Amino acid sequence: MSLADLGLDQWRSFELPTARRVAQEAAHQVDGQVTAMEAVEHLGAPLHRVRIERGGQEFALIPGGEVTLGFDLDAWQPTPEQAADYAESLDQGFGYGPDLRAHLAQVLSPRRSVTLATVLMAVEDEPLTEPPADMPAVLAARGLRMPSSDEWEHACGAGADTLFRWGNDCPLDDIPYENRTGPHQQRSGFGLRIAHDTYRMELTSDITSVRGGDGGESACGGYGFMLAWLPLATANRNPFTAEFVYGPGGEDLCEDFTTRPVLTL
Repeated sequence: MSLADLGLDQWRSFELPTARRVAQEAAHQVDGQVTAMEAVEHLGAPLHRVRIERGGQEFALIPGGEVTLGFDLDAWQPTPEQAADYAESLDQGFGYGPDLRAHLAQVLSPRRSVTLATVLMAVEDEPLTEPPADMPAVLAARGLRMPSSDEWEHACGAGADTLFRWGNDCPLDDIPYENRTGPHQQRSGFGLRIAHDTYRMELTSDITSVRGGDGGESACGGYGFMLAWLPLATANRNPFTAEFVYGPGGEDLCEDFTTRPVLTL
């Protein structure tokens, strides 16, 4: 079996010696070395986290296979506090629908099943050094590429079907930028530092989405607490932010955007 065909369910079934062998094989394929391996509790079961260093940059092993992405709005109900907070935002002229569910339908990716290859993805995102259209060539010169939008979402959620990678709730008494101890400060299931700062906007190969943040728009604009946290939602595509980023307004702001390089196995 090719490492690229390794599925998340299969990865979860491995005992430590097998997982360690697979990690070493992945490192060998990219001329890197395993720098860390640990088992964490994730979604009620152990999950092996692997970090591989290559060229001075750390990557996490992201098992793929057939995975479910997007957020199932039909199976979700906002808490009374979330609904009330959104209603306050709506009164201030913010929001894309008459209630929180309608707003989420505008900004979240739909529930779907996709098949992804196993890849190595950078633990930390990095600033763009050229305009978005030129970044594929810049990364290719380093043997890297931009992630697809589906790859980013899977790497963030690591199989979780909740609104955020840590659950359906978020603090409603402050905004992410001011909260230094909240759940967004924790690593993702795969060990990535991801969806933790709404001021960061991660670009993928999909020009219709911006992942992980909105450039601080919601925080600076006083949108309300729920709307300030939503840019960190796993399935949030930030489509209206993407229109700005890839439009005339974003042409000279490439230094304000980041991407999360991928090593193909």
